[in-house]
Amino acid sequence: MRIALHTRLKPGAEEEYERAHREVPAELTDAIRGAGARDWTIWRSGLDLFHVIDCDDYPSLLAALEDLPVNVSWQARMAGYLDVVHDYSTDGAAKGLPQVWRLP
Repeated sequence: MRIALHTRLKPGAEEEYERAHREVPAELTDAIRGAGARDWTIWRSGLDLFHVIDCDDYPSLLAALEDLPVNVSWQARMAGYLDVVHDYSTDGAAKGLPQVWRLP
């Protein structure tokens, strides 16, 4: 499945956020892959971040990562940069952004 997400940076956090993503811990990327992700790409437009994740099952991916210490630490670090954070709740997070159009 492919899921798209939107998060938003705090003003002035752009450089630190990008620097952090040049140093994502291997333990975290291994855990993300182990939880079923094949690809996770993030684009930035100003303060807006757009994530596209290709994975086996997004709700299962979230469940596998939610309490993992390396992810908890990473999410705490990211929370310092973000006004709109990655949502781990079971309410709407598993739905991601609604798809409007895709090239047929």
